[in-house]
Amino acid sequence: MENVRLESISTSLFGYGSIKNLQVELKKLGIKRILIVTDDFLFTSGVAKKVGDSILIAGIEYAIYYNVKANPTTDIVYECLNAAKQLQVDCLVAVGGGSSIDTAKAVSILYTNAGKIEDFEGENKSSNKGLPLVAVNTTAGTGSEVTTFYIITNTETHKKMCMVDTNCKPIIAVNDTQFMVKLPVGLTSTTGMDALTHAIEALQTRQANPLTDKDASWAITAIIENLPKVIKNGEDVQARDMMSYAQYAAGMAFSNSGLGMVHAMAHALGGMYNLPHGICNALLLPHVMKYNAVNGKDLTAFRKIAKALNIVCENKSDEDVAFLTVDYIKRFSIAVGIKTDLKILNVDIAQFENLAYLASKDICITANPVLPTISDIITVYKNAYYQDN
Repeated sequence: MENVRLESISTSLFGYGSIKNLQVELKKLGIKRILIVTDDFLFTSGVAKKVGDSILIAGIEYAIYYNVKANPTTDIVYECLNAAKQLQVDCLVAVGGGSSIDTAKAVSILYTNAGKIEDFEGENKSSNKGLPLVAVNTTAGTGSEVTTFYIITNTETHKKMCMVDTNCKPIIAVNDTQFMVKLPVGLTSTTGMDALTHAIEALQTRQANPLTDKDASWAITAIIENLPKVIKNGEDVQARDMMSYAQYAAGMAFSNSGLGMVHAMAHALGGMYNLPHGICNALLLPHVMKYNAVNGKDLTAFRKIAKALNIVCENKSDEDVAFLTVDYIKRFSIAVGIKTDLKILNVDIAQFENLAYLASKDICITANPVLPTISDIITVYKNAYYQDN
């Protein structure tokens, strides 16, 4: 491993067929042995092998770990870590969406840092750069291939732990749309709404700045224009390309500005009920936006969101603009096929207090423009449950 350059992300490959360029980048790094981290579907469908073929062309050995699950747990992380150590790999290649990439990020950190995964919950808790990581993204939603965030569910407590760590950032990101054109409609929709949530929250956070605003605003416009297209026709390569750029831009934005209350509440839901992250975000997004609109002292971020959504705001008050954006997001979410309330997902209202407590302790909550009480969070869960207007 002494010949491998450890550095933050230096190369991003985009476009249909771009995986063929991975071999060139791998050769530059002096890597000898790789573990591909993926799920069973991407293994059996041959996607992982296509990536492996690019690795073999570079003259590098590889093996495949394919037991990643949605909402990856600590058990999966440790199983994958043991495989990586036994094989003595000097690089990880994550193939998939957020679940595969987050699993690989956790393994990357544990490979080079002593301790348990729980020790790294929070911000920049590791001392050493992680094992070199390449992220081959197969969805257009999480932005995980370019972020410093990763989420792992504690197997024992069912809590989703949020880690923010510059040492886990991939060194190469690949967004090859040949791996996205067959993505099912449901997954296309939920991952797309995940990306939209990233961009909207990035615009509203306490750490937002002109650079993150630029990326987030562009991402919102691109997602609104292209997500309906790829839902209608998954093989629209141009629209798929635009979605991959959009979710990447949203990832860069929130990786530098943080997220907010939507993600804190979604993490709690996903951990307790093992629900898809994108669906949780989509259901909660308009309700958290409404909470921020009602309780926020500065609503200028809503004007930025409205502009990105192409909403005409001339001669309208900040409050009117805020509620126009909330209504737009509600209607857009329904239009792209998202279920409309938590009741449909069989979430137990009796658990709202526990969920709110977990959300209140999530690192994402600290960046929300309004710091909610546990009572506030419970109210927002109830609104999402009953679909109150």
